[in-house]
Amino acid sequence: MQKNTNAHLLILFATFLSGGSFIITQKLTGGISPYSITLLRFTISFLILLPFVFMKKEYRKNLLSTFKRAMIISFFYAAFFIGMFIALEYTTALNTGTIFTFVPLITAIFSIFAFGQKIALRKYFIYFIGIIGTSLVVFKGDIDMFFSLSLNKGDIIFFISIIFIALYSISAKYFYRKDDNILVLVFMTLVGGSIWMAMAIFILNIPLEWDKIDGKQFLYIGYLSIAATLITAYLYQKTNIVLGPKKVMAYTYLTPATIALLSFIFEFKLINIWMFIGILISSLITIVLLKGE
Repeated sequence: MQKNTNAHLLILFATFLSGGSFIITQKLTGGISPYSITLLRFTISFLILLPFVFMKKEYRKNLLSTFKRAMIISFFYAAFFIGMFIALEYTTALNTGTIFTFVPLITAIFSIFAFGQKIALRKYFIYFIGIIGTSLVVFKGDIDMFFSLSLNKGDIIFFISIIFIALYSISAKYFYRKDDNILVLVFMTLVGGSIWMAMAIFILNIPLEWDKIDGKQFLYIGYLSIAATLITAYLYQKTNIVLGPKKVMAYTYLTPATIALLSFIFEFKLINIWMFIGILISSLITIVLLKGE
């Protein structure tokens, strides 16, 4: 019981960190290539973990046995970040915030094939209500804005990328072995992400341009590398093992709410009554999904 409670608290914390990444990522779009920035964030993340992993012999022994599985997990993880960066060059955080609410439903559908889990008909209704609740937060209760939403190139790219984050959550559970050390698995996932990005940059002949990063941008990348990649990767891996992908992804409904709260705290953007109602609905749906599993 205590283990489950701790896992819920950890994934809630990870949800706030993930919400912050949406705000930060939008500030970095339109400059350096998203492939280059993603490679940098993965590289910084695994270099921070490097001494902690290599100083223990038992950790070093598990590196090779973890490598193949970590490469699969990291492919989905890296693909989501790339899709998110590219999408935000063509669309808005408003649109991506709405599309992101489909992650729990997509994860649940994939869980049918990966783990043989079934979805009751009422669950589809609950997922739909969750999407409405989060949309209230994203569109600030403006119905006209909601109906004026039209899919553009960036929206389609982001919809594809959320399929990858759902597959990342599924694979993090599916490829975990009882004798795995979570720290080693996360480290190798970050190494794998760096390898995938380095291969993409080499094949596509994309310049790194890290010399163009100024002080403020480096702080943003620092947040993405440490908080939104290293810490969240560890928390998602740890909680996926305890709670399973469907429960972990249920917290996705809280992402727009965390973005709204963080924007209020750090950028003084007000939360109106409709947004507050949306936050309550999103929170209620998250609780219903968690209790229903």
